[in-house]
Formats: sequence, structure tokens, C-alpha cells
Amino acid sequence: MSERYTLDDLLYLMRRLRDPKHGCPWDLEQDFASIVPHTLEEAYEVADAIAEQDYTQLSGELGDLLFQVVYYAQLGQEAGHFGWDQIVDGITRKLVRRHPHVFPDGNLRTPPGTLRIDADQVKRRWEEIKAQERAEKSATPRQLSLLDDVPSALPALSRAQKLQKRASGAGFDWPEAAPVVAKIAEELDEVRDAMAAGDHQAVAEEVGDLLFCVVNLARHLKVDAETALREGNAKFERRFRYIEAQLAQAGESVDQAGLARLDQLWDEAKRAGL
Repeated sequence: MSERYTLDDLLYLMRRLRDPKHGCPWDLEQDFASIVPHTLEEAYEVADAIAEQDYTQLSGELGDLLFQVVYYAQLGQEAGHFGWDQIVDGITRKLVRRHPHVFPDGNLRTPPGTLRIDADQVKRRWEEIKAQERAEKSATPRQLSLLDDVPSALPALSRAQKLQKRASGAGFDWPEAAPVVAKIAEELDEVRDAMAAGDHQAVAEEVGDLLFCVVNLARHLKVDAETALREGNAKFERRFRYIEAQLAQAGESVDQAGLARLDQLWDEAKRAGL
């Protein structure tokens, strides 16, 4: 078996791809912004492989995601902003700082078991450290917000959940799920009112409020909204594929079957546990 490549080899490969004279023309055209869509796509492909429990595929997808980080490191190095070493040093220092229960003296090499603290202390210390980091990030003299570092590029469901969690940490939250259910009913009524008024802009706004409330309910029920919707999508896909297969066997097509027939097959798929 040939010798395995290492991270250093991957970094060297990236430098070769970006070589101004002998590199890859496509890679030479890229910048930070143009790579972002690829990064998001690779992250979703990692999530898909995990959902499918396809660990052989997951290894490859993680490699693709790692390459995205390597790409940004090379772009940062070329622009004089940062390099791979700064990325690794930065994340290591941050995680050591955020885990004083594991590294009590702030030293990565501290022997394990030197100090023990309970889960509540760990959580409290984590929030204190995060608050300190948010304050340190503010380079301009403006009022800080608890929401400052919730990334705007997150998928909408995930970002809604993070915004709500951050506000909840400051006490802005319902104490239990029941009032959230009532709020969902209220928001649904507002959607109906906007529909009756024929105001499309208002409909869109109220639907957004409704979705935000549903995410809030998921959070209160300890359900990750993004994962729940992904699983809901997968369920719909399984059942719709069942409908297509059954119709194909009968020599029918989906667009000609009629809603009653489609509903019947949908119920069959549901009873079959799909």
C-alpha cells in the first residue's frame, strides 16, 4: 500500500492549484465570496451522509469540507490576512479557553482530572466566556447586542433557533411550551386575516411570523428545527416515490391520476410506515 497523504500534502496541493503561473485556471479565478456557495453545499452533503448513515461517503464529504477550509486559508495567506497556522492556533486557543473544566490553568497539556466542576458550572462558564468574546469582537464604539455573532448566512430555521436561544439566555422567553402553541394559533389567525384582505405582502410577513413561532415550539420541545424539517422532507420524498412507483406499475402517471387517487396512495404509504 502506498504511503498515505497528510494534511501538509493537502496544503501543498492547494498552493500548487493557486500558483499564478502553473496553477489551475478555475482555482485562480476564485476569491472568498465565490467559494462560499461551495462551502455551504459541502456542509449540507456532510449532513446528508450522516442522515443516511453512509460513513464511507461521510469520509469523502468531510474531506471536501476540509478542503474548503484549506482554500480559505490559502486565500487568506495570499492576501496577508491569515494562514493555516493562525486558523489552527485560533481555534485551539478558543476551545482551551472555553473548557476551563478540562484545562483549568488554560494549558492544553494539563493532565486530565486535575479539576472537576458540575454541568451547571460548565454551562454558566461557557456563556460567560461567549459574552466576553462577543465584547472583544466589537471594534467599533456601538451598543453591543446579544445577537451580534449569530451568522446571517445560516439556514433560516437554524438561525431562528439560535436567535431565540440567545434571547432566552437573557430571560426573553416563555417559561414552557403551552404559550407557544397558543401563539402559533394566534399567528395562524393573522395569516388568515391577511389572506382575506388579499394583501400578499402581509401574507408573506405573517407566514414568516408563523414559521418563527413553530421554530420556537420546536426549541421548547428540545427538537432541532432544521433536523426535524430535513426528516420531514425525507418522509415526504419516500411517500411520493411510493406513489410514483405504484402508479407506474398500473401504467398511470402522477399528473393524470387525480387528487383522490394520489391521496389514497399517500395513505397507503403512510400505513406502510414510509
